[in-house]
This record gives sequence, structure tokens and C-alpha cells, in this order.
Amino acid sequence: MSDETAERHGSGKGVPRHIAIVMDGNGRWARARLMPRQAGHRAGAEAVRRVVEAAGQMGVEVLTLFAFSSENWARPQEEVSVLMELFVRTLEKESIRLHEHNVRIRMIGERTRLSSRLREQIEAAEALTADNTGMTLVIAASFGGRWDIVQATRRIAADARDGRLDPEALQEQDVASYLSLNGLPDADLLIRTGGEKRISNFLLWHLAYAELHFVDTLWPDFGAEDLRDAVDVFAGRERRFGRTGDQVGRFGRA
Repeated sequence: MSDETAERHGSGKGVPRHIAIVMDGNGRWARARLMPRQAGHRAGAEAVRRVVEAAGQMGVEVLTLFAFSSENWARPQEEVSVLMELFVRTLEKESIRLHEHNVRIRMIGERTRLSSRLREQIEAAEALTADNTGMTLVIAASFGGRWDIVQATRRIAADARDGRLDPEALQEQDVASYLSLNGLPDADLLIRTGGEKRISNFLLWHLAYAELHFVDTLWPDFGAEDLRDAVDVFAGRERRFGRTGDQVGRFGRA
């Protein structure tokens, strides 16, 4: 297998290069315990810490967490405010610890909708960890897959209009360079907790060939063992990328 093919298909060691997670179930976790939804979100933040640590130990290169979608702005204002405050406090608390563990933080999403305080905290966390060479932790906040494609399309159109881009020469990799995850590999594995089986407008472009893994476990209960189970399932799957099973056998499993 060529280096280029290996880069596209994964690490080749059973561990995905890039894991994306839809963290679902905080509200239901709290409701089952007769607690306010805010308690579920706080417990969910603890789950993030466990999973980030486990992913780093496993050798995952990129971990992308869907923290807040474009559609989540339609939730009750009180809940949105609690989530935004939780983001700020978590970044303040965790960015230093992540930096000490050589983790690079990257945020994707429509930042103009976030508070100035949260934007400042995001910029500080990104600047602090910019030169780190370990795992990249991507937090998708105020993010939607369709929004990502639309903003990329606008920039492509502007570059074509201004003569910086020849539309006839446009290739897949050119489009990818305008998307929020520019420079990072596509997702190899998508995990969704909470029992729902949909991708909910997440990384629409980057999930094109991802393996999908859905679990009933609510996000606050998800931990290192659950992550390892998902990776074990991934390692046992045959990733063909349009080829036949015989071809995969000849070229080696991704």
C-alpha cells in the first residue's frame, strides 16, 4: 500500500487516525436521575476528560467532539447560556492541562455567534497549544456540516471571481482545503452515544467513508472502556473504499 493510500485509509494498526464523536444523552441522563439538564451537561464534561485522555493513550491522532450544533441555538435560552458558560469554564480549566499533555486544541464552527468572552477563551487555548505535536482535539461548537460546506463554497466562489482559482481545475482536495478541518485527515470512525442512529448534520464531507458506531450508552456514562470497544469494532471491519473484498485482501486491510 502506498503512503498516500495508507494516509487516507488509516493507521493500519487497528487504531483510527481520526475519531469523531456525537456526544448525545446529557439531558436524558439528568432526567433519569431527576436532576436538571445542567447537571447532565456538567457530567458530560467529565466524560470528555476521560475520553480525551483515553484517545491520547491509544495513539489517536485527531479527536473531534460535536459539542454544540448550529441547530442547538434553538434550545431554551437558559440552557444555551448554561452551555456557553460551561464551555468557557471548561476551556479555562482544561486548556493548561491539555497543553501539559502536548494536546493541540482546535475549534471549528461559526464563531460570530459565540460571546466575545468565549471567543477570547478559544483563541487563548488555540494559541497556547498551537505548537504541540501530540493529539489534535477538535471541538465543534456552533457547527453544522451544511454551514461548513456553504462557507467553503462562498470562499471558492470569491477566489474564482477574483482570479485566484480556476473552476475547471477544482479537485476534491481543493474543496477540502476550504473546509473547517483543512489539514486534518478525514474521520475514520464516527461514534454516537445515546441510542440515536443519525449523524445530525455533523462532518458531512469528512464522514464520507467513516465507519459508523452507535451505542445506547448516554454520553455522561461513556468512558475509556467504551472507546476501546468502539475501536475494537472498527479494527474488525473491512474498509473497501470502492474496492472489492479480494482487492482489500491483496493490498492489505486499512
